[in-house]
Amino acid sequence: MSSPAAPADRHHFDYSPWDFWQRADAAEQERQRALQRSVQTSGAQVRFGESCFVSGLAAVQNDVLELGDRTYLAAHVYTSGELRAGRDCSVNAFAVVRGRVTLGDAVRVGAHTSILGFNHSMEPDVEVFRQPLTSRGIAVGDDVWIGSHVVVLDGVTVGDKAVLAAGAVVTKDVPAGAIVAGNPAKVLKWRVPSLARAAGPTAATPAATAPAPATPAPAPPPDDLGERLLTFLHRAREQAGDVLERSFDRDLGLFTDRPGRPVTVRAQCDAVEVARYLTGAAPVQLPAAEQVGRLRSWQDRETGLVAPIDAGGSQRRLYDDVAGPPSAVDRVLWPESAYHVLCVGYALDLLGSSFPVPVRVVEEADAATVVGLLESLPWDTEAWTAGHYVDLLGTAITWNLRQGRRGRPGATEALLGWLGAHHDPATGLWGRPSPSDGWLQPVNGFYRLTRGTYAQLGLPLPYPERTIDTVLAHAADARYFAPDRQNACNVLDVAHPLWLSGRQTGHRREEVVRLARRLLSDVLGRWVDGRGLGFRAPHPSSATVADAEPGLQGTEMWLAIVWLLADLAGLSDLVGFRPAGVHSPDVAATLQADPAGR
Repeated sequence: MSSPAAPADRHHFDYSPWDFWQRADAAEQERQRALQRSVQTSGAQVRFGESCFVSGLAAVQNDVLELGDRTYLAAHVYTSGELRAGRDCSVNAFAVVRGRVTLGDAVRVGAHTSILGFNHSMEPDVEVFRQPLTSRGIAVGDDVWIGSHVVVLDGVTVGDKAVLAAGAVVTKDVPAGAIVAGNPAKVLKWRVPSLARAAGPTAATPAATAPAPATPAPAPPPDDLGERLLTFLHRAREQAGDVLERSFDRDLGLFTDRPGRPVTVRAQCDAVEVARYLTGAAPVQLPAAEQVGRLRSWQDRETGLVAPIDAGGSQRRLYDDVAGPPSAVDRVLWPESAYHVLCVGYALDLLGSSFPVPVRVVEEADAATVVGLLESLPWDTEAWTAGHYVDLLGTAITWNLRQGRRGRPGATEALLGWLGAHHDPATGLWGRPSPSDGWLQPVNGFYRLTRGTYAQLGLPLPYPERTIDTVLAHAADARYFAPDRQNACNVLDVAHPLWLSGRQTGHRREEVVRLARRLLSDVLGRWVDGRGLGFRAPHPSSATVADAEPGLQGTEMWLAIVWLLADLAGLSDLVGFRPAGVHSPDVAATLQADPAGR
């Protein structure tokens, strides 16, 4: 950028961005807005507040990037992973912020500092670069000054109003109001002396020099659920390799859901997601490039759909169960391929790739066709099925937009407009309960529908309070939510609507948290060593039921559920991953600036 000063200061604002919006000329400000727009359409989850600044000389490689008002990333900053920063933060030149990092309001990060919210394991018999990444995350409070050349390691929490002196290597939590320095960092003195007594001896303060309170404060009782969650995740990560290997058919070079089951398209995708969540990498059974090539080769170039594979791993013909030429409805809503648009698309996304061609049958649908499709769905009797196909439409639109394909004018507006016109303001859902199943179909359909549209496109729900009321009423139905009656679909389809609605309102928050903790507690006792999780909760009455046996589908779904329930319960910082596949809570920043896709 040009400078208001000397020629040797041509990149003035890249290195000193704090007065950019007051001093930069109109052309420079427009270039900055264009840069931010390009970041927002990069495929990552991105949100910028007012008057943010991102230097064009920075390397921004985040999956999630949220910057509050007046927050700046200066020249040669390197960010990756998930960075969420509050208002009035600055990350100065040559700083590195990677992994899962949260900065509060008014955090100052000095030059050449590294905040590293991830780590490698260090088993001696495996080369370090082959070992999985882990991430506990780093949380920094409000009004914190992090000096230059500081290193903050994974798992650290820094309290409000703390100061990390230049050159400090921070390996332990820093109390609020403390000033720490050295390697490893220790408390030298207090920026806020009144907080010293409350802190007592801490991991960052040597006991011999810590201010001793007159009466030692009792330690808070450990959160048993949090400890159980960490134990569960440790077992899952240790055994991830066994779970994946158990379901790999080496003769075919393909995954099955579980031993003895046929190979399927979905099993390949579930394997990618399980490996990503538990190891941070692709499944080791095949080179990642080979997995990408196979998934891309399964997309039909004419329609953009993905047909099933047979027991030998060969693809079947599209529409092979449709008598005669397929209708417009058949072409878009063909049951054998609908879910594959989601799972293959997300698996490719996790592997750093994408579909080779757009989903053409959705790209070519005009507004009238979209409305006709929606009108043809069984909303009154099978709301889950209807929501499932809406999820297909929304996800196909997302993949197409990532390829710069906007589709027919008015088609996306027709989808969103029809949904808005048919949304029940009394229940917050689509569809009605039935005498036999209660709210099961409408609640489960709500999850599929909103995941693929409102959540994925970054749109607010029209009636979040009524949604919470209805979902909580459904969750009280012991037929589906007694510990021995649960399955992954039903629990997921309650957890996500409560999570999504809770982003807009605190309505009945305490009840939501109690439910989330109870359901999470149920899940944590179900891991089967070396095998993972079954779709259905184990129980003597279901011992012979196929979907009670652990497999890739059950493991993938329950891992996503664990994150959602943990986030509702305030424990997601312990999880170390955020679902980024077919059960992502909210996915595409692609459309947030313009949901209609104009």
